[in-house]
Amino acid sequence: MWTVEKARALHDAPFNNLLFLAQTVHRQNFDPNKVQLSRLLSIKTGGCPEDCGYCSQSAHHETGLKASKLMEVERVIAEATKARDAGATRYCMGAAWRNPKPREMDAVVAMIDGVKALGMETCMTLGMLDLEQAARLKQAGLDYYNHNIDTSERYYSEIINTRSFADRLETLEHVRQSGIKVCCGGIVGMGEDRIDRIDMLVTLANLPEHPESVPINMLIPIPGTPLAEARPIEPIEFVRVIALARIMMPKSYVRLSAGRTAMTDEMQALCFFAGANSIFVGDTLLTADNPGEDKDTLLFRRLGIEPMELDAQ
Repeated sequence: MWTVEKARALHDAPFNNLLFLAQTVHRQNFDPNKVQLSRLLSIKTGGCPEDCGYCSQSAHHETGLKASKLMEVERVIAEATKARDAGATRYCMGAAWRNPKPREMDAVVAMIDGVKALGMETCMTLGMLDLEQAARLKQAGLDYYNHNIDTSERYYSEIINTRSFADRLETLEHVRQSGIKVCCGGIVGMGEDRIDRIDMLVTLANLPEHPESVPINMLIPIPGTPLAEARPIEPIEFVRVIALARIMMPKSYVRLSAGRTAMTDEMQALCFFAGANSIFVGDTLLTADNPGEDKDTLLFRRLGIEPMELDAQ
């Protein structure tokens, strides 16, 4: 079991020592010059009844985003095919729901079938799940389910009030019981303290099993949301979070997720050195901008990094 005190001691160590340890752990478990490419598609955008303070898709915020219906299965498969042909090996599909309704599950299952038929790993994020819903997604062949805890339990109520921290942990348990791999991380730069970022990782590392995928998002301030004026996290502080995640969850994929458009190449290089080994590719990330594939290809070439192949995952 990890304690906050032990994790904080690592986090607050001299930066070079922290990075050396993180890179050592990373090399023991992964090829340090391979990064997994994932693609994220919003299959149902906007109109979400949750009040997450960072989210452009919440119906509680005036962000100018128009709600859409669930995307047609054929279109999802077509987008996944393009992503696969561009080098992505995992396809993530996100719907702005509190939880999926029974009438929507048939289409969701068809999307999973279609994407798996392309030879890609599948991931979905659809809000809260009960045990029956998780079991149906497992039966459909879903590989990963994403459900972030977002921040520490202490700071959680400052960000979200429409569902509890315990609700999120319950969904994670349903996903784990069903046999689906867990994708769970958080968002930094939401006005939280350093100890909240550490405590968030302690919660993840103390789950019955480590999440197989740990996305670390840097807040993208969205006009119209309560966090539109949040003070950005300093780059060195962000890299410390990546390094700590790698050390505490050595076999997990640590994904450099939202916020990469605001990162310099040098900051991303430090994140890869600290143990990040997965990114989202493509021009958009749900509703936010993301570095284009050309830019990522150039960065990989400069760093000597290669995309990870599916059979190596």
